[in-house]
Amino acid sequence: MKNNLSNIKKAVKYLNKNQCIGIPTETVYGLAANAYSGVATDKIYKLKKRPKNNPLIVHYSDLKMLKQDCEINDLFLKLYKKYSPGPISYILRLKKNSAISKNITNKKNSLAVRFPSHPIARRLLKMLNYPLAAPSANISTKISPVSKKDVKDEFGKKLSFVLDGGQSKIGVESTIIDLINKPQVLRLGGIPKEQIKKYLNQNLVYNKKSKIKTPGQGKVHYSPYIKLRLNVKNPKNKEAFILIKKRKRVAANYFYLSKGNNLEQAAKNLYKTLRLIKKSKFNSIAVEKIPNKGFGEVINDRLKRASYFK
Repeated sequence: MKNNLSNIKKAVKYLNKNQCIGIPTETVYGLAANAYSGVATDKIYKLKKRPKNNPLIVHYSDLKMLKQDCEINDLFLKLYKKYSPGPISYILRLKKNSAISKNITNKKNSLAVRFPSHPIARRLLKMLNYPLAAPSANISTKISPVSKKDVKDEFGKKLSFVLDGGQSKIGVESTIIDLINKPQVLRLGGIPKEQIKKYLNQNLVYNKKSKIKTPGQGKVHYSPYIKLRLNVKNPKNKEAFILIKKRKRVAANYFYLSKGNNLEQAAKNLYKTLRLIKKSKFNSIAVEKIPNKGFGEVINDRLKRASYFK
């Protein structure tokens, strides 16, 4: 992993020329470009083959820059002090005079923002005079990348530069919480919903049926495009079997997210495991029942969306 200052400066040069680059974050790798540039953000959509009605999350280094673009409120500040920088994104009202590219917002007056905690991403953001639009660095609806190699597998030579930050620590996307009216979770992610609910000491619903305001709300997402069955006790012959607790039997088709029923570890290993299964040429995937709590709820959400394709 080579991430000396010269590599980060190289990343800045690409971004200043309205290019897209791959960057590491603690959640997944992002496909980053200048959030104030229509030219740069248009390239994100084209590279990802992403529908234009699907807004992008914008990454900031600090509150000072955010205040140029968004209206902040007390609830946001409370959550920011507790969880940011980290794997949480906030939907805030966009200021009328904001320089954010209209490509990003799908003509809405709101913006999804976050403050990544990965040290390389933070150092990069502090060297820029604009925030970064940075959805996951993958082709739209496919498995999110958690390493530089994953990004290269997705885009090959279509992407000029990827900053290497090792494997993503959390391995699933950020939790998205809408703070414009009554707070509600629009995407499950790196901070479990119940943890936020307990901290706020108020009801916090997961509104998975709201109109598309953020990434990760489509029916098909995070998918290896292989037939996938959930809550399976015994797999079929020649079917990949995803497990979260160790079995006595050893088999070549067993893929462990965790061997000790550790749901946080399982979430971290989810996308890496789905990519490995795809490369191993399995035609179907079975998943043992995963407890629907904490990170287990996040994993189940991802797997349901991954399985929903024709």
